[in-house]
Amino acid sequence: MRRAMFIGVFISVFTWGVAFAADSPMKVGFVYVSPIGDAGWSYAHDLGRRSIEAMDGVTTSFVEDVPEGPDSERVMLNMARKNYNLIFATSYGYMDPMLKVAKQFPDIVFMHCSGFKTAKNMGNYFGRMYQARYLSGMVAGAMTQSKILGYVAAFPIPEVIRGINAFALGAQSVNPDVKVRVVWTKTWYDPATEKEAAKSLLDVGADVIAQHQDSPAPQEAAQEKGVYSVGYNSDMSKFAPKSHLCAPIWNWSQFYKEMVEKVRQGTWKSESIWYGLEYGIVDITPMGSMVPEAVQKRVLAKKAEIASGKAKVFVGPIKDQSGKLRIPKDTPATDPELLGMTWFVEGVVGTTQ
Repeated sequence: MRRAMFIGVFISVFTWGVAFAADSPMKVGFVYVSPIGDAGWSYAHDLGRRSIEAMDGVTTSFVEDVPEGPDSERVMLNMARKNYNLIFATSYGYMDPMLKVAKQFPDIVFMHCSGFKTAKNMGNYFGRMYQARYLSGMVAGAMTQSKILGYVAAFPIPEVIRGINAFALGAQSVNPDVKVRVVWTKTWYDPATEKEAAKSLLDVGADVIAQHQDSPAPQEAAQEKGVYSVGYNSDMSKFAPKSHLCAPIWNWSQFYKEMVEKVRQGTWKSESIWYGLEYGIVDITPMGSMVPEAVQKRVLAKKAEIASGKAKVFVGPIKDQSGKLRIPKDTPATDPELLGMTWFVEGVVGTTQ
């Protein structure tokens, strides 16, 4: 066993110049865009960090609440100068700063979450969250009475737009007349802004509030109004137990363990990774007791179909808001089409600006 580890370390040093040996810890750093807290995007990533902290021969550290842009470059540069072996940057806006730092430190492995740029020593990774979004849309579509679903969204980028569309398609699959109204906050984490956005959707008749935000504030607004909510990132049911229907969530632990072992053994390579339900990197929380058993069974059956590859979320015919056919009948969307999605499907009310 020690021989195998030594060989892996030797290969890593030969390939990347990583400065760690079999008898010294591997140093792994994380950069978070929001406070860790006890729920949300950064919290979900930190659960993954804690899982690798428990591995033999691994030490980790993190910096939370790091704004996208120059501040993130400074944080990553500081980690690189301290000879970290592997650095994870966990927000879309960290992409260009990480690429810049990676070019300066070719012997360190960099991994960027949700972006698309790579270098010899920098890969990117994400999950097919749109699959879990579709499932949560099915739940919301089954539970609405007003047929108006509200969606508090961060930024109009393909990742968020794709998720809104998947949510709408899931809702329409069980309730064809449903409309999804979108409000942009232009922030990943700002509880006060998120809550006000949710209230504005409640004022126009939404009786289920969904979100692509880091805090539970939209769900708290829904519970205060006496209507339902769909969370995101991690299980936030404790913040709005009377309102919370379910949540699409992230499970990063297995993925981070896998990346650490690949770097340690010298088998890591730069690539773009996009795993889905089949890997377990995305999932849906247990549904609330208010969700009828028949609805729960239907959603879980669809989850199994998607995970097995028997069902796809984006299969035509799918039209955009203007009625233009975007995905032809019986044709699944390609990954490039999904990754570049900048339009809303029929039934979504709002702009992509």
